[in-house]
Amino acid sequence: MPDVAGGDETARRESFGSRLGRAMADRGPLCVGIDPHPALLQRWGLADDAAGLERFSLTVLEAVASLAAAVKPQVALYERHGSAGIAVLERILAAAAESSVLTIADAKRGDIGSTMAAYADAWLRDGSALAADSVTLSPYLGFESLRPALDLAAEAGRGVFVLALTSNPEGASVQHVGGADSVARRITTAAAAENSRYGGSLGSVGLVVGATVGSALTELELDLAAVRGPILAPGLGAQGATAADLRRTFGAAYPQVLGTSSRDILSAGPEPKALQDAARRTLDELLSA
Repeated sequence: MPDVAGGDETARRESFGSRLGRAMADRGPLCVGIDPHPALLQRWGLADDAAGLERFSLTVLEAVASLAAAVKPQVALYERHGSAGIAVLERILAAAAESSVLTIADAKRGDIGSTMAAYADAWLRDGSALAADSVTLSPYLGFESLRPALDLAAEAGRGVFVLALTSNPEGASVQHVGGADSVARRITTAAAAENSRYGGSLGSVGLVVGATVGSALTELELDLAAVRGPILAPGLGAQGATAADLRRTFGAAYPQVLGTSSRDILSAGPEPKALQDAARRTLDELLSA
């Protein structure tokens, strides 16, 4: 049945928000980042080349496929290997689909006009070799500049995660500007409006909010529960945030939070069982928070 409100004939497939909500209910709220940093490849005894990249990525995917609601390949770490790295990313996205694991391409794309439309085609269009279930977007050329991706995601049953409140020190110089009418608040308000087109409990326009933002949500008066979209919360584990921190930080919006761990789980490799155990520990913490 269609999960998008209205009579748009192009939007008659199940929405990303619906699929993600079901995956979180069935498996739990864990997203595992697939981040093949050169240091991790070396630690795993792998070459810093396309072959090492592929072995690393497939090992992580196979180890966590039964535990993670989603996996999040970091696109830049594939791009650094040129066309061979992009080919590996294409294979990983296809393998995740075959394993029924949702994918979030962490590309942070953002541009205007036909260029933004081209990015949308690459990451969200049916038939694209790079098509993921969702993609991260940067709204800092104006939220409405993301329109081609927002509309194509809705048509294709895919989703987006828009950068809203990141935990890097530099982020505050832009995202906090405006106080009660901050940039971050405008982004969350715009995301909530976009999710009005979706039925069900979870919309397909999510936000990226750092797991270590602490009191910023309260200080900026951000009502993330009202956004009614998934919240991708990177920073769990190696960056210092715990599941209990996420519960305190996100409060009423915690059921929407997809806790994201990368280095903390990946550092347990290369043995698949060790990776799986690390992912299970993180998942158990999220479920008990």
